[in-house]
Amino acid sequence: MYTAETQIRVRYAETDQMGYVYYGHYAMYYEVGRVEALRQLGFSYRELEEMGIMMPVLDSKIRYLKPARYDELLTIKVIIPVMPAVKMNFTYEITNEKGELINQGETTLAFINMENGRPRRLPDVMKKIFEPWFSK
Repeated sequence: MYTAETQIRVRYAETDQMGYVYYGHYAMYYEVGRVEALRQLGFSYRELEEMGIMMPVLDSKIRYLKPARYDELLTIKVIIPVMPAVKMNFTYEITNEKGELINQGETTLAFINMENGRPRRLPDVMKKIFEPWFSK
């Protein structure tokens, strides 16, 4: 299992008339968490795309527990619970500045060959990066 954390501050434009983060922005927060989790491993989405691979979201689940508000510093915890293969699963836990769990989610992404649009396996370079986290 691999775990990473990153933080994001809620911007005014991300809130609704009630002063809460608009529900649709949580998917964006998940994306920020995913990108930064890979970056912390020393690999970027850009490198993946340069290899001719894209990772579309196949499935997304979001559970709203408490609202986030303007100017709060949120911590996005990303967990990759199983070794990726053709698909890659992510789980998310978002906490507020008080350390309260305010949101939970899951996404499943697939590795897709950009040339032919067909699924493909986890690239070898990423497999080598992930192996130490899943060989225990």
